[in-house]
Amino acid sequence: MPILVVLLVAGVVEIAVLIALGTVIGLLPTLGLLVAAAALGTWLLRREGRRTLQEFRDAALQRRAPDRELSDGVLIAAGGLLIILPGFVSDICGLICLFPPTRALLRTRILRAAERRSQQVQDQMWLHVQRAHRDRGATAPGSDVIDGEVVSVTEDDAAAPRSGPELLPPQRSAQAGYPDEQPRR
Repeated sequence: MPILVVLLVAGVVEIAVLIALGTVIGLLPTLGLLVAAAALGTWLLRREGRRTLQEFRDAALQRRAPDRELSDGVLIAAGGLLIILPGFVSDICGLICLFPPTRALLRTRILRAAERRSQQVQDQMWLHVQRAHRDRGATAPGSDVIDGEVVSVTEDDAAAPRSGPELLPPQRSAQAGYPDEQPRR
C-alpha cells in the first residue's frame, strides 16, 4: 500500500510542477524543455550504458568482482526509467542517476547500505543458530565444553589382559630418520 501512496504523491508533484512552470514560461517552452530533457537523458542512457557494459566485461576478464559495475547498471536503469516518465522532477532524478559524478556518490551510498544490510543478515543468522542450539540443549559452536568419557587406568587395570587388539606405535619411515642419528635400514 505505501508504494501506491508514493506513486500518487509523485504524480501530484509532477503535475503541480508542470502547471507552475507552464504558467511562468508558457506551454510551448515547457513542452520544449520536456523534450530536451528526454533527448539528453536518452543520449546519456546510451553512452553510460555502453561504458558500464564495457567495464563489466573488463571486470569479468580480469576475474574481479564487478560490484561497481553492477551498481552503476542498476542506477543507469533507474535513471532511464525516470527519464521515460513525463515530468521535470522525474527527469531531474533520472539525470542525477545518469550523470557520472552524481552516480558515483549514489553508488558509494548504495554499497555502504548493502554492506550494512549484509552484516545485519549475518548477525541475525548467527543469533538464530545460537538460539537453535540453545533450544536443543546443545552447546553453542565454539564453546569450550567437550562431551567425553574419562577412563582411569590403575596398576591393576594395566596387569589385566586387554579385550581389544593390541595397539602398536606408528612405524617411522626409513627416510624420516632421527635428527641426531643416521637413517635406519
